[in-house]
Amino acid sequence: MERNRITHITTREAAPMLGVEDETMRRGLCINGHYLKIKPVKLPNRRLLWPLADIKKILEGENNG
Repeated sequence: MERNRITHITTREAAPMLGVEDETMRRGLCINGHYLKIKPVKLPNRRLLWPLADIKKILEGENNG
């Protein structure tokens, strides 16, 4: 069993993968409640963690919902 598998990444890591600035993702979340239909996990310290599997689906051209 692989324990250290990364399932979520920060906004700073996710934004370049999607070809946008960090603030673009945060603004989309604020206005729409999601960014490209991806909803992050909000930590108690207000940081956002984005599901890596959903980002990979977008990059591979799959419909995300």
